[in-house]
Amino acid sequence: MRKIDYSFLNNGLLPVQKKDAIYTRRSIRKYEEKAVPRNILEQIIDAGRVAPSAKNRQPWRYLVYSGAAKERLLAKMKEGIEREEISPMLPLSVSGIFDAKNTLRIMENAPIVIMVLNTNGKSPFVQINADERFTEMNDLLSIGASIENMLLKAEELNVGTLWIGNTCFAYQKLIDYIGSDGELVGAVALGYKAEQPSMRPRKRLEDIVEYYN
Repeated sequence: MRKIDYSFLNNGLLPVQKKDAIYTRRSIRKYEEKAVPRNILEQIIDAGRVAPSAKNRQPWRYLVYSGAAKERLLAKMKEGIEREEISPMLPLSVSGIFDAKNTLRIMENAPIVIMVLNTNGKSPFVQINADERFTEMNDLLSIGASIENMLLKAEELNVGTLWIGNTCFAYQKLIDYIGSDGELVGAVALGYKAEQPSMRPRKRLEDIVEYYN
């Protein structure tokens, strides 16, 4: 029987399993210069494969980049971010470009970058009707579940990860380079951890839950 740690976490609202990946996972931004073995990588991606999805559509596709292929991909991301500075496609989000540049440096440091596609999705720069929007919402929820499965499996295997959304600042450059008709949702950086950050603040359970009888 596993020993339960009743020390306080998140203001002491719940007892937690001391080594549960769901509680020990962190966003890792510094990585060792050490390759992630193919069998470890496949275990992580396979965890994403078995996630639940709306209508069992399984709308995810993962493109895995390392080495020279990763360098070429991220060179395109850099071009896209630089273009966004000059002629923004996301004018209300320009304050996030500085953070996107920092994210790019993290991706360059990580041994593996996985680009995440919604195979049923369309470009965020085209109009879709309400029916298509609800389908997209459900598919993105499904992809989120798949990515979270991967992050937790990676933590179990002592591999660090960073869930990345800043690909939006280079969306068109990246999707053109990838050559996909799908929707680029984001990316995940992976590698062995070169840091052990503490958990960032979380809202209290009582602040986010309402019960009705």
